[in-house]
Amino acid sequence: MRDDRARLQDILEAVELIEKYAAQGRAKFEEDELIQTWIVHHMLLLGEAASGLSPDFRHRHTEKIWKEAIGRRNILIHQYFEIALDLVWRVVEQDLPVLKKTVQDILVKQQDL
Repeated sequence: MRDDRARLQDILEAVELIEKYAAQGRAKFEEDELIQTWIVHHMLLLGEAASGLSPDFRHRHTEKIWKEAIGRRNILIHQYFEIALDLVWRVVEQDLPVLKKTVQDILVKQQDL
């Protein structure tokens, strides 16, 4: 079974893989189905990793980003054929940088223990 640290690493890796293609910009994202699929796929993975964080971890780290990541995963998985690309891009621009920073900070603090 994967521990919380491994799941945080999974989240961080998914964010960085999203950033890899999001760096090409919104216009490229909107015109390229493969980039859309890549980004959505990695959002699903990070949501899955967030859902696997232990209750104890989420109790100690009460940031709402865990619930948001899990919620986005659920929306994407159940409405796959009706994905709102505007919403996905907003997550890329606004939410992922916050999630990335939070995960990085937690990992650094855990290293210091």
